[in-house]
This record gives sequence, structure tokens and C-alpha cells, in this order.
Amino acid sequence: MCTTGDCGEIIILSDDDDEDDDDDIQAISCSESSVVIVEVEDVKKNDIVLPQSALDEDLVVTFSRRAEVLPHARYDCPIHPYTATDCEVEAPVASNQLFCDQCFCYICDKLASSCAVWSQSGRCHCNSHKKSDFWNNIRNDILLGGLKHFNLILSEIDTHLRQAENMLQSFRQDLCALFSSFVKGKTLQEYGLNLLNQQGLIHDYTPVYEFVSSFLTKADKQNTRAAAIMRLGAAEEFIRHFQVSGNFILTSPMANAAQAKVVLLQRVIASVQRQIVMFEFTPEFSSKMQEFYKKLYFPADLKSMKNSLCVRPWDDVLLMSVLKGQNVSGIRKDKGKKDVLFEQISVVLLRTELLQQQRRYRELYRYLRVIQSDDSKLLQQLQDLIPFFKCLDGDLMSAVHSLFPSVNAPATRLTPFLFLFYLRIFETATAPKLMVNQPAQLCCSDATWEPIKDAVPLKRVELVKFALRAQRLCSAVFFDSQCWAHLLTIVNSPSGSLSAPNPQFLHEARVVVNSLLRDLDGSNIQIPRFFQEVYPDQSLLLVVTGALCWRILNAPLSPALPVLNTFKENMWALEWLWDSLGLRLKTFLQEITQEMENTKGSPVAINLFSSQMKGLSHSHLLS
Repeated sequence: MCTTGDCGEIIILSDDDDEDDDDDIQAISCSESSVVIVEVEDVKKNDIVLPQSALDEDLVVTFSRRAEVLPHARYDCPIHPYTATDCEVEAPVASNQLFCDQCFCYICDKLASSCAVWSQSGRCHCNSHKKSDFWNNIRNDILLGGLKHFNLILSEIDTHLRQAENMLQSFRQDLCALFSSFVKGKTLQEYGLNLLNQQGLIHDYTPVYEFVSSFLTKADKQNTRAAAIMRLGAAEEFIRHFQVSGNFILTSPMANAAQAKVVLLQRVIASVQRQIVMFEFTPEFSSKMQEFYKKLYFPADLKSMKNSLCVRPWDDVLLMSVLKGQNVSGIRKDKGKKDVLFEQISVVLLRTELLQQQRRYRELYRYLRVIQSDDSKLLQQLQDLIPFFKCLDGDLMSAVHSLFPSVNAPATRLTPFLFLFYLRIFETATAPKLMVNQPAQLCCSDATWEPIKDAVPLKRVELVKFALRAQRLCSAVFFDSQCWAHLLTIVNSPSGSLSAPNPQFLHEARVVVNSLLRDLDGSNIQIPRFFQEVYPDQSLLLVVTGALCWRILNAPLSPALPVLNTFKENMWALEWLWDSLGLRLKTFLQEITQEMENTKGSPVAINLFSSQMKGLSHSHLLS
């Protein structure tokens, strides 16, 4: 039996007992073995040598033509030899002035036949080539034009930047004419003033200011990189202007060159800063714009703005370590040098805006916690938003703590509206969809409230602790009637009316509550556990009611009716309040009666118990 495999081997099996096959076995010289493996050598078809006649029959030439010469630089010309030199400009070297129809001038980047100085003495573009720094610099100067001042390279240039360069050239010419007219001045008659016996010139910078402003407006409509080139190119021109003294002083602020320059440069800085911070440029392009600005000549009246474009990149070591939570001080020491995270307030506002857009709230409050700036007032307003950003990050308990730090607590600057705003967030774990840079913007009532991802509403005991601490630190919250009404609504009706505790508990509660409130100093509040074990809901109501008693004892409560109306399901708590008021109860009831008489609307029945005050009825109808 014979089998052929893919590997090119033949395996022959034989039976020694089979006499019929003895001759075959002897033929292959296999006296004892029953298996013989025979290797077969492969012969590739490609290795077969064909006769020359067969090859000639397969190859027939039917047509031929010369190769087409594509456009090329002169030094690559396949027709005319080229001799390379480094900086020879006086005369053509060897036969370098010769060119074919497809030869291009390396300097002008156009056909050699169109180059006006191809073999002109002193310039001789025919000698140019790409391996010479001398010729490369000349080429860059010509092709980049005014864009070379921005340290750009040819690969960065596009049609938008070309257009920006052309617009800048036209702008420079027109601006020069306008500024010359400003320096020359106008007579009173030319200016449209008829003042008898008055002589002198008027130097009004307003037309120059308006022209530059219109150019910056055009820049706003351009491609991002082109806009930056136009803005900084314009700044390079107008910051050199100066004020000319004259016989008359114009009242218009933009008539003075010094004042107008500040306004114009602030506009340029604000626009380019936004582009840098908002990732409108590559890091390399941003760096080039910053370097260009730093090299500008700043007169004395603008020296303070020289470093205005020194913006840290987002990948700055210190900034990144702060955003990631690796640095909580905003200070870094490198080789003995101290690096402090200090930025202009305009940059801080831009970073705050971008991080909100990207919903990177955790990185945002880490940044605001340590950043230092040149405007402490605006920075304080931003830092007061840290609790809000922590809420948006889903950590409500941490947001509560950030309202009450030991130094400069944001809770001291709460308004009644902001208190209710945070109380709603903590109670519902929802927040408005807002972009803010100061706490006052949180008061936008039209914003849509949405659930906060991964946030859990705080327990009522934590809500009470937050409210009492805020009231102690912020007098505006403490005296506001609406804040009390909202808080009492939370503790009065967690699940309908609450059953009255036994008299002994109510008596002991007075001592516990007074002790708790007496020791309250704005720090964390600890409600005794034993006080909440038997009557957890009632104990919270009594704590808030006790705090309300302190409020009434401190000053008149107005309006009082909305606050008292929250007790309508728990009259026992209201009676406990009356007992706590002592001698103040009589005047308080008089205030309520007067308020009821002055209030219009449907009456609401609230029983006012007073076991201590003689001459007063046990119940009153309040509206």
C-alpha cells in the first residue's frame, strides 16, 4: 500500500509474511523493516527553463514614448546639470541659469521662467536649493511674508492665514495714514467748531480707535488661528501710538490715545486668552502666539499688560497635579524654586467655564480651592461656589462640610434664597442646569432642575444640622421667616401628623434642646442619640421648634402666620413652643393678632394654646 502526503513524502507499508511481494520488497532493499519513507523532491514550475524561442514569442513591443517630466525644482532637473553652492548670489554658477519648461524657482515657488530675478546679479535665484540654510531663510522670508514674525513654518500656513496676512498689510497702511492725520491734528474750523479768537489744533484719536475696533470685529469672524494673527498683528501696530498734546482737551474717552490703547489691548488680550484656554489652538501654536506677544514693545503706559498672555497650558505639571488631587496646596518646589499656582482672574473665569462645560466638577473645585489670583473679590465669589460644584459632583455631604470651613466659611455669606437653594438640593438630590461664576447666578428661577448623578438625598437629621449651623453663622438666614417656614415644613410632616410624646419626654426635651442650642457655635452639631431613640421624628421637630423659640425671643417674627401654619398637624409641638416662650408669649400673641387683622385671604384655623398667659383665650383664629 502506498500513500502520498502534502509534505512530499511517500510511505510504503509492506508485509514480510506475504510471499507475493517478496520480489518487490527485495527491490527496495527492505529485508526487515515493514515501513519505508521515500522523500520526493519538489520541482517548481518557475524553475523550468523555457527555450529562448518561447520567450521571444511572449514579448512583443507595440508602442513607446519618452517619459513625462513633472514639475520640479531647478536643482532636481533631469535635463540640465546643477551645481550646488551655499550663498552665491552675484552670478549664476556653471549652467544653473538654464532651465526646462517644468523647472520651478525654489525661492519664489513658481516657474523659473516667471522669476524676475532668476539670474539677476545680487539675487540669482537660479543658485538656490533646499540643502542650504542661506537659501532656506530667503525662501521662508518670501513665502511667509509678515507671518514669519509669528515664528510660523510653511507647513502651518493655510489659506486662512494667507488671508489674515493680506488683511493685516492693508490694515497697516490705512492705520498709518489715520495715525498721521491724528498727529497732524485739525484746526477748529476743520473740526467743525467756530470759536472766535481761538487758535490751536485738536488731536482726536477717536477715528483711529474706531478703525482698529472695526478691524478687530472682522477678526472675530475669521478662522480661529487667522483671528489670533489679526488681533496680535493689530496690537503690534497700535500699541506704538502716543498721545499728542494740544490746546484743547476732548471729553470723549476714546479721543485720548493712551486711554483708547488700553481698551483696545484689553479686547485683544481677552479674545486671545479665551482661544488659548478653550483649546482653540494646538499647544505649539498657542506657545508661538504667547512668544510673539512677549516680544512686542510695550510703552510705559502699557507695561502692566506685558505678561497678560502668560497662560499656563492645561498640561502644566503644577496645574495637572492640582486637578488630579495630587497637590492640595497649589505650591510646587522644583530644584529649589517655588512655583505657586497664580493666574489672572480672567484666566480663572475661563477655566471655570470650560470645566463646567465638560462637567469636570471635581477637578473644578480642586482648582478653585487652591488657586491664587489678582482679584480677591471675584475669586472669593468663585470659591463660594465650591459647595455647589460638589453637589453637582454627587457628594452632598461633602458639599455641606465645604459650607462650614473653620476659616472664611461661605455660609456666612448666604442669603435666604441661597439657603433655600441648598436646602432643596440636599433634600431632593436635584440641581438646576446652570453655568455660573458667582453665587448670585444661582438665583435663576427659570433653570431646569435635574437629578444629580449618583447623589442620594440627605437624611432629615442632616438637613436639620445644616439649617441650624447656617442660621447661627448667617443672621440674614436666622431672621428670615421663609427660611423657618421651609425648615419646619420638613420636620413637621415627614409622613403626616406625628403622635405626641409622653409629658415626661416633652419636659426633658426642653433641657436637652436648650443645652444643644446654647452650645451651638456654627461647628458640627451632635444631637444626643438617646434623645432620638424613642421619638426620632418628634425629637427633630422639637429641636427646630426650640430654635424657633430662640428666634422669637431675639426679635419679632414677621410674617409669623406662615411659620405657625406649619404646626397645623402637630398641635402638641405648638403648645410646647408656647410653654417655652415664657413672658414673651403675651406680646407674641399680640403681634400675631395684629398680623392676622392686616392679612387678607382665607382664614386658616390654628389653635394657639397658652396655659401661662391670663386673659388670653385658649384658641385663636389665624389667617
